Amino acid sequence: MNQQTNVASAQADATGARLPRIAAVLAAIIGAMAIFAGGQVIFMGKIMPYHVIDWLPVYNFAVGVFSLLVTAGLLWRRARTAMMAAVGTLATHALITVILLVGYRGIVAGESLKAMTVRLVVWCIIVGLMVWHRRK
Repeated sequence: MNQQTNVASAQADATGARLPRIAAVLAAIIGAMAIFAGGQVIFMGKIMPYHVIDWLPVYNFAVGVFSLLVTAGLLWRRARTAMMAAVGTLATHALITVILLVGYRGIVAGESLKAMTVRLVVWCIIVGLMVWHRRK
């Protein structure tokens, strides 16, 4: 019975150790997607079939670079500042979403709001994984 407890504990420890890595991979993926989306408009001059608010691709690109190069790296290394970076990124996306919903009501494209919603959901999952990791 004691051996079973030790095996279960070891499996729980291994799962807990993987949570920051899973969070890092998610941060890297969502960051790369934002770089791609923003970069297409900024650097390639891609014309979208919907209205694009002029500063939004720059925001997407900048936060994507930060997510990919900074936050994902901090999460991967389990740095002490990883949680702060993840919560900060989530809070930034939430603030921009509120600005779009309030300040750009009727102007912002539905596609932009959908993209922000996806980012919010993914960053909630990332922060949730980090909270779960800290509680283990």
